[in-house]
Amino acid sequence: MWRWDAFLPATAGDAVSLGEGDTPLIEAPKLGLGDIWIKDESRNPTWSFKDRLASGALTMAKRFGAKVIASSSSGNAGAAAAAYAAKAGLPCIVFTFVGSAGPLVLQMRAYGAMVVKVTDKADRWRLQSLGVREFGWYPTSPFFGPVVGSNPYGMEGYKTIAYEIAEAFDWSPPDWCVLPVCYGDALFGMWKGFEDLKALGWIDRTPRFVAAEVSGSLTAAMASDDAMPPEVPRNAPSIATSIGAAQATVQGLEVLRRSRGAAVTIGDDDLRRWVATLAAKEGIWPEASSVAPFAAIERLRADGTIASHERCVALLTASGLKDPGPIETALPEPPLVSGALPELLAAHKNAYGYAHG
Repeated sequence: MWRWDAFLPATAGDAVSLGEGDTPLIEAPKLGLGDIWIKDESRNPTWSFKDRLASGALTMAKRFGAKVIASSSSGNAGAAAAAYAAKAGLPCIVFTFVGSAGPLVLQMRAYGAMVVKVTDKADRWRLQSLGVREFGWYPTSPFFGPVVGSNPYGMEGYKTIAYEIAEAFDWSPPDWCVLPVCYGDALFGMWKGFEDLKALGWIDRTPRFVAAEVSGSLTAAMASDDAMPPEVPRNAPSIATSIGAAQATVQGLEVLRRSRGAAVTIGDDDLRRWVATLAAKEGIWPEASSVAPFAAIERLRADGTIASHERCVALLTASGLKDPGPIETALPEPPLVSGALPELLAAHKNAYGYAHG
C-alpha cells in the first residue's frame, strides 16, 4: 500500500511494512448477485484488512518513539498489531475476551504479543486506557467509549483500498461499495480515499456505501435524524465476532448519509449460508463477518435499493482460517469409509449427491 505514500502520513522508506495492500479484485458472477466484485483483503500478510491499519499505526509509532503497542481486539486487529509490532521490534499488549476465536488468539501469541483475556469486554478498554495514561502505551485500537474510531494514522491506510479499486476499474469507480462494519473505520477510510481521488479529478464521482452490520446501530441511526448511532445490544453474541460491537461511530454514519448509502442488519443464518456459498462457488473461504456484504447486497438487490445493472464491490475482510467455527456447523461431517470401492461410491452418492458415471 505504500506505493500511495503521497496520500499517507509517512514515506514508503520509513514504513513498517509486511507487503500489505494490492489485494486482488475478483469478479464473482456465480454468486447470482449481478455485477459484483470481491476485494479480497484476506490476501494480506496476517490474512485481514487490519494489516493496512497496523502498518500505518506502527509506522507512526516508530516515528513518535513509542515503547509499547497496545490493542483491544476480538481478533484481527490484535493479530495485525502483534505482527507489525514484531516487525518494528516493539513489545505488544493485546486485550481480548473469553470466547474469542481460538485461532485468532493463537495468531496474536505466535507473533509474540502479551495476550490478556478478560471476562467483561468493558475491562479491555478500562485496562488499556489506564496503560495509555499511566505508561504512555501507543494504542492502535479504540480504548474508550463511545468509540470515535481506531488509531487515526492507521485509518489512513484504509484509503488505499479505494485507490486500488478505482485504479483496477480504470478510474471509473463502482456504483456501490459494501462493507462489513463494526465501528466504521474502513468505511470512513475508503470514503476518504474516493473523496481524495474526486478532489484531484482522477474520478468524476464517488460510490455509494452500504454498512452490513450485526447490531443494527447504523440501521437505527439511518432511520432517524440522530447525530450519534445508538447502542443496540444483542440478545446473544453474533458468530461474526469481528463486527459484534453494539454501537457504531459518528463518522460511519456520516459516510452513509453523505454518500446516500444504506445500512443493513444481518443475522447468523445468512452469515452461515454465505460462508458456505462463497467457499463452494468462488473458492474463497471467508471469516463470518466478511460475508455480511453479500447478504446485504442480496437483500438490497431484491428490494430495488441497488439496481440490477449497478456494479457493487464487496469488501471481504478476513480469511475463514481465522475462525473455522461457522463452516464446521454449516457442513456435515465427512463420511467414514473402508478400502472398498463400492463403499466409497455409495458414500459419495449418499453424503454429497454425486454419482460416478
